[in-house]
Amino acid sequence: MMNLKYKLLSAQAALIVGMISSDAHAGNNFSNIARNINSSIEELPGLLTGVAYMMGLLFGVLGIMKIKDHVENPTQTPIKDGAIRLAAGGALFGLPIVFESMLNTIGTTGTGIGAAELNRVSFNVN
Repeated sequence: MMNLKYKLLSAQAALIVGMISSDAHAGNNFSNIARNINSSIEELPGLLTGVAYMMGLLFGVLGIMKIKDHVENPTQTPIKDGAIRLAAGGALFGLPIVFESMLNTIGTTGTGIGAAELNRVSFNVN
Protein backbone atom coordinates (compact mmCIF):
# COMPACT_ATOMS: atom_id res chain seq x y z
CA MET A 1 0.00 0.00 0.00
CA MET A 2 2.78 2.41 0.91
CA ASN A 3 4.66 1.49 -2.27
CA LEU A 4 1.58 2.36 -4.38
CA LYS A 5 1.24 5.77 -2.70
CA TYR A 6 4.91 6.45 -3.33
CA LYS A 7 4.59 5.53 -7.01
CA LEU A 8 1.51 7.74 -7.44
CA LEU A 9 3.23 10.64 -5.71
CA SER A 10 6.33 10.31 -7.85
CA ALA A 11 4.20 10.10 -11.03
CA GLN A 12 2.34 13.27 -10.04
CA ALA A 13 5.59 15.07 -9.33
CA ALA A 14 7.03 13.99 -12.69
CA LEU A 15 3.90 15.22 -14.45
CA ILE A 16 4.05 18.60 -12.76
CA VAL A 17 7.76 19.01 -13.49
CA GLY A 18 7.14 18.00 -17.10
CA MET A 19 4.35 20.57 -17.48
CA ILE A 20 6.40 23.35 -15.94
CA SER A 21 9.51 22.70 -17.99
CA SER A 22 7.69 21.93 -21.25
CA ASP A 23 8.40 24.25 -24.17
CA ALA A 24 4.95 23.50 -25.62
CA HIS A 25 3.37 25.82 -23.07
CA ALA A 26 5.92 28.61 -23.47
CA GLY A 27 3.48 30.79 -25.47
CA ASN A 28 0.89 30.82 -22.70
CA ASN A 29 1.50 33.95 -20.72
CA PHE A 30 -1.04 35.98 -18.79
CA SER A 31 -1.98 38.27 -21.67
CA ASN A 32 -2.67 35.33 -24.01
CA ILE A 33 -4.77 33.62 -21.37
CA ALA A 34 -6.73 36.82 -20.69
CA ARG A 35 -7.26 37.35 -24.43
CA ASN A 36 -8.56 33.78 -24.80
CA ILE A 37 -10.94 34.22 -21.88
CA ASN A 38 -12.18 37.51 -23.30
CA SER A 39 -12.85 36.02 -26.72
CA SER A 40 -14.54 32.98 -25.15
CA ILE A 41 -17.11 34.99 -23.22
CA GLU A 42 -18.07 37.43 -26.00
CA GLU A 43 -21.35 35.61 -26.64
CA LEU A 44 -22.22 35.22 -22.94
CA PRO A 45 -24.49 38.31 -22.75
CA GLY A 46 -26.65 36.93 -25.56
CA LEU A 47 -26.96 33.60 -23.77
CA LEU A 48 -27.84 35.32 -20.48
CA THR A 49 -30.44 37.44 -22.29
CA GLY A 50 -32.14 34.36 -23.67
CA VAL A 51 -32.06 32.59 -20.32
CA ALA A 52 -33.41 35.69 -18.52
CA TYR A 53 -36.33 36.00 -20.97
CA MET A 54 -37.18 32.31 -20.70
CA MET A 55 -36.97 32.27 -16.91
CA GLY A 56 -38.97 35.52 -16.71
CA LEU A 57 -41.76 34.00 -18.78
CA LEU A 58 -41.65 30.81 -16.72
CA PHE A 59 -41.90 32.68 -13.43
CA GLY A 60 -44.71 34.81 -14.85
CA VAL A 61 -46.74 31.76 -15.83
CA LEU A 62 -46.04 30.09 -12.49
CA GLY A 63 -47.11 33.29 -10.70
CA ILE A 64 -50.40 33.38 -12.59
CA MET A 65 -50.99 29.72 -11.76
CA LYS A 66 -50.32 30.37 -8.06
CA ILE A 67 -52.75 33.31 -8.09
CA LYS A 68 -55.32 31.01 -9.74
CA ASP A 69 -54.70 28.47 -6.96
CA HIS A 70 -55.24 31.24 -4.41
CA VAL A 71 -58.56 32.21 -6.01
CA GLU A 72 -59.75 28.60 -5.95
CA ASN A 73 -58.58 27.90 -2.38
CA PRO A 74 -57.45 30.99 -0.43
CA THR A 75 -56.74 29.13 2.80
CA GLN A 76 -54.36 26.67 1.13
CA THR A 77 -52.30 29.04 -1.08
CA PRO A 78 -51.39 32.55 0.06
CA ILE A 79 -51.43 35.28 -2.58
CA LYS A 80 -47.86 36.28 -1.72
CA ASP A 81 -46.56 33.14 -3.44
CA GLY A 82 -48.02 34.24 -6.76
CA ALA A 83 -46.99 37.86 -6.26
CA ILE A 84 -43.38 36.90 -5.53
CA ARG A 85 -43.20 34.76 -8.67
CA LEU A 86 -44.72 37.55 -10.78
CA ALA A 87 -42.24 40.08 -9.37
CA ALA A 88 -39.30 37.76 -10.00
CA GLY A 89 -40.52 37.07 -13.53
CA GLY A 90 -40.87 40.78 -14.25
CA ALA A 91 -37.40 41.47 -12.90
CA LEU A 92 -35.86 38.71 -15.01
CA PHE A 93 -37.81 39.81 -18.09
CA GLY A 94 -36.55 43.38 -17.64
CA LEU A 95 -32.94 42.43 -16.85
CA PRO A 96 -31.62 42.46 -20.46
CA ILE A 97 -33.11 45.91 -21.09
CA VAL A 98 -31.52 47.28 -17.91
CA PHE A 99 -28.19 45.66 -18.82
CA GLU A 100 -28.23 47.16 -22.32
CA SER A 101 -29.05 50.65 -21.04
CA MET A 102 -26.29 50.31 -18.45
CA LEU A 103 -23.78 49.43 -21.19
CA ASN A 104 -24.96 52.35 -23.31
CA THR A 105 -24.58 54.72 -20.36
CA ILE A 106 -21.18 53.55 -19.15
CA GLY A 107 -19.78 52.33 -22.44
CA THR A 108 -17.62 49.38 -23.34
CA THR A 109 -14.39 51.14 -24.26
CA GLY A 110 -12.78 50.48 -20.90
CA THR A 111 -11.93 54.14 -20.35
CA GLY A 112 -14.71 54.68 -17.84
CA ILE A 113 -16.15 58.00 -16.82
CA GLY A 114 -13.60 60.53 -15.66
CA ALA A 115 -14.02 63.07 -12.91
CA ALA A 116 -14.73 66.68 -13.78
CA GLU A 117 -11.64 68.90 -13.89
CA LEU A 118 -11.41 72.46 -12.66
CA ASN A 119 -9.20 74.59 -14.89
CA ARG A 120 -9.80 78.08 -13.52
CA VAL A 121 -11.69 79.81 -10.72
CA SER A 122 -13.18 83.23 -11.25
CA PHE A 123 -15.02 84.96 -8.38
CA ASN A 124 -15.86 88.25 -10.20
CA VAL A 125 -15.51 90.34 -7.02
CA ASN A 126 -15.24 94.15 -7.42
